[in-house]
Amino acid sequence: MSLRVEMAGILAQRRPHREAPPGFRRAAVLLPLYETATGLHLLLTKRTDRVPTHKGQISFPGGGFHEADGDLQTTALRESEEEIGLRPGDVAIVGVLDDTVTDASAHVVRPFVGFIPYPYVFRPDPFEIEDLIHLPLVPVITGGRFREEVWERGGRPHSVFFYEHDGQTIWGLTARILKQFVEVVGGPLRQSGLLDTAR
Repeated sequence: MSLRVEMAGILAQRRPHREAPPGFRRAAVLLPLYETATGLHLLLTKRTDRVPTHKGQISFPGGGFHEADGDLQTTALRESEEEIGLRPGDVAIVGVLDDTVTDASAHVVRPFVGFIPYPYVFRPDPFEIEDLIHLPLVPVITGGRFREEVWERGGRPHSVFFYEHDGQTIWGLTARILKQFVEVVGGPLRQSGLLDTAR
């Protein structure tokens, strides 16, 4: 069985948690996965310093829900095409993670997991995207260490997670989603033995 099939099976067996806090806006992101001769990778983006928010941060492609989208999966795919030139028809969605609430920007973010072809001619939007980050996933699953800091926001403590990769720091909402993904698929994938041949 391939990693792709195994991962799809793992995600299909769980019921994602949904959030709907009043006054929060909806958003969606895509976790684009691809396989190469060196193993499974996850694609992230590094934002430019010209964007209005989250300047220079590493994130998953995605953004806010528009009524014209109809649903959040369409939001994730539309934003991915706008940001990195990834055509919706080239994405095979294999699962959905839990909604993730970010109080800082009052959003509820739904993460979709999908496989994409590789190699692929990405077309990053020069205003939004400074660089593409190709994260080898097996090391994150088998030995990745997330660092946790407790920050105070609105008089309450909040856990903020960080993950270091190749001189880049993945943190905040993106690190939370990455950590959730690793926790969901990590145990079953390690037990399957598929990771031993996917390094």
